[in-house]
Amino acid sequence: MTGPGGSRIAAPSTRFIYESLPMRVIFGRGRTADLRSELDHLGLDRVLVLSTPEQQTTARKVADGFGGRCAGVFPGAVMHVPVDVADQAGRLASELGADGCVAVGGGSTIGLGKAIALRRGLPIIAVPTTYAGSEMTPIWGVTERGVKHTGRDRIVLPRSVIYDPELTTSLPIGLSVTSGLNAVAHAAEALYAPDTSPILDLMAEEGARSIVTALPHIVESPTDHDGRADALRGAWLCGAVLGATTMSLHHKLCHILGGTFGLPHAETHTVVLPHVLAFNLPAAPHAAAALERALGDADIAGALWDYARDLGAPTSLRELGMPPDGIDEVVRQAITVPYANPREISAAAISQLLLAAQQGLRPT
Repeated sequence: MTGPGGSRIAAPSTRFIYESLPMRVIFGRGRTADLRSELDHLGLDRVLVLSTPEQQTTARKVADGFGGRCAGVFPGAVMHVPVDVADQAGRLASELGADGCVAVGGGSTIGLGKAIALRRGLPIIAVPTTYAGSEMTPIWGVTERGVKHTGRDRIVLPRSVIYDPELTTSLPIGLSVTSGLNAVAHAAEALYAPDTSPILDLMAEEGARSIVTALPHIVESPTDHDGRADALRGAWLCGAVLGATTMSLHHKLCHILGGTFGLPHAETHTVVLPHVLAFNLPAAPHAAAALERALGDADIAGALWDYARDLGAPTSLRELGMPPDGIDEVVRQAITVPYANPREISAAAISQLLLAAQQGLRPT
């Protein structure tokens, strides 16, 4: 198979393994009203509702929908799931006699729910209000003493996910954009993962296309339910492929940057992704072809950088508070533990990549 200009593109494998993750999805405008029936479906009688401080009002409105079955609201979720916050929420769940959790929010809140599920075995219902896609993965992460620890365990998968576009219309435009580009990063890395498959390729390409098509409409009209629904659908697909494949250089770097320096999660993914793709895609022609179709541009890394800039997203780690002398520490952590990547990784290459991201240079 050949691509533009006659370049050789690796064909999708005809030998692969595909295992679907168990997940019940309720999708559509106003479907948050179905939450009570989901509690019935899962046999839950007393649930703890989780949120960030910023989304406490939304969480309490959701909790009002199932009345006395709400054991309480814990509005203390924060980025990167500090271990002390996970312990505090877990203790509260036990004290209140909760038999499950409802996580209302984005990756921070759903990540907190996963930490509780991992440590205490309580089932989760996820009600996403961003496009992070964490609700679709068995990946958990907690931060302790400046180091973010991650792993995979099916016990952290939400039992049900309710996607309601109405809950995302209040998401600030800036976070809508960066959250969506975070989802695109999931799709991009899934496309060149060593355990991808033709099925996941289709999901990743369509997920990325849905996101990049929806975000300009959301910027222009933040309350457009159709645009919000398209972005949620894309986030669902992008999260699902991340949950089914092996993460590579991009996610490794973003986990280190977030856990070590407290950089905001979605914004960090937005800044780093074009630079990682500029590095990796020459060694991953099949992934490059899929992303070219999704973005409609052969200069994938440059086009994605332009796209983020034009939608008002940050383009440098410096903007996010990354100290210039922190690059060496990121490189040290990144090369300590080997992980899958389509192109060989060296300390010099990672350092150069991070320096360009720190300065906000347009990748080529």
